[in-house]
Amino acid sequence: MTICVILAGRVSDVDNGATTHKVMTHRDYLANPALFAGQRPRIINLSRSYRYQSRAYYCSLLAEARGHRVLPSVETMIDLSERRLYKKSIPELEDCLNKALKGDGTRAPEIIRVFFGITDSSNDIKGDRFEKFGHLLFDWYRAPALEVHVIPGEWARIHKIGFANWQKLEGESRDAFYQAMETYTTRAWKEARHKVPPRWTFAVLCNPEEELPPTNVADLKHWAKIAARLGVEVEPIGARDLARLANFDALFIRETTNISNHTYRFARRAEQENMPVIDDPMSMIRCTNKVYLDELMRANGVPVPPTVMIGGNDDLVRAADTLGFPMVLKIPDSSFSRGVKRVGSMEELRRLAHEWLKDSDLLLAQKYLPTKFDWRVGVLGGKPLFVCQYEMAPHHWQIIKHDPNGGEPLEGGFKTYAIPDAPPAVVEIGLKAARCIGDGLYGVDIKETDEGIVVIEVNDNPNIEHGVEDLAEKDDVWINLTRWFIERLER
Repeated sequence: MTICVILAGRVSDVDNGATTHKVMTHRDYLANPALFAGQRPRIINLSRSYRYQSRAYYCSLLAEARGHRVLPSVETMIDLSERRLYKKSIPELEDCLNKALKGDGTRAPEIIRVFFGITDSSNDIKGDRFEKFGHLLFDWYRAPALEVHVIPGEWARIHKIGFANWQKLEGESRDAFYQAMETYTTRAWKEARHKVPPRWTFAVLCNPEEELPPTNVADLKHWAKIAARLGVEVEPIGARDLARLANFDALFIRETTNISNHTYRFARRAEQENMPVIDDPMSMIRCTNKVYLDELMRANGVPVPPTVMIGGNDDLVRAADTLGFPMVLKIPDSSFSRGVKRVGSMEELRRLAHEWLKDSDLLLAQKYLPTKFDWRVGVLGGKPLFVCQYEMAPHHWQIIKHDPNGGEPLEGGFKTYAIPDAPPAVVEIGLKAARCIGDGLYGVDIKETDEGIVVIEVNDNPNIEHGVEDLAEKDDVWINLTRWFIERLER
């Protein structure tokens, strides 16, 4: 179980009746570097002042050096020390604040306090009107108690953001602070059933209702059994569990990722908590956009299909002359074969491009390379994890055929190879492409044609299904995945 420790100037500063967690002084924490050896506690650093080179500042600085997760971080202390350092967040925060006020002429409160992401509603703020604002502020600046000074008006403006003096809180506000801290630090722990007591607890972000998840619930249960043998407890979480994330040691995202939805926010929060995460935010950004991937692969000498970027009508003729028909037209952030169409004529190209350019400033046109199957090389931490062939769906040119009437998608068959038995050139190209992205988990889609091997795309959250991707390498796939997280936790 993860230990939570509260730091304060004096132990008596904290109401022991309001928290079940260990309380110790800044001085004691600084003087005992061997405390919590072999553990990774969560540190709540409470102070009247977080000024540069204060004891509170050094506690957060050394907590990071010791591998402890700490709130607030030194970066947050520095960001909130001067307006010029936090002004980048003000437009988004003001927009959220004014949306909360819109509609009934409510005047903005002059001071808004937020405790662990929960807005203090004990004074002028009624109900949950500023709930989203509190969450957003905490996403930007993760601190126990924050205070926002507002200039009311037709458009409420943020004058100052800073740390709230939690020791001066009284009455309902003080109760709200301790309740928010308890909510932030506590979750329902399931009784351990493992032969090896769990040393780590991993969160798995998943959605049982998703049509084509990268890993379904049954497969995650299979992983949980294997992870338990390595001292890891696996617990599923959902889109509404962002506030609970810091109670875990690592995050594995098993929903289709997109930088515009909650999966990116979870990845970003995990990174802020210094937690190992698959997929990390930068991998999402790099893999989500096919325009970026094409440029990145070319810059690093990775072979890709002949490609033309389309930004308007003038590019359509160039695409036709360069690629010929049929060609493949892609929306940059498409996934699972959606937003990827084969076009057979200039008329069809113009019609589809005109439709898609309404929502995206750029499209990608690529040469059509028909094959009976696509290779996928799973790469984890720069090493091969699995190798599969995915056959095209029956009577279709892609591995997944979506029903335009909303029926279940049709998928082709598969063949899984032991890594030593897979074509070395395919594996090597897969590794080279993945290393351009990062050190996480990637699925590199490759076509083997008469003209050579080309990378079609790199996926940041590739499928891992029991009985498919692990058919050849067996439990090694799940063991290597678990060890990837453990190795980073132990660094």
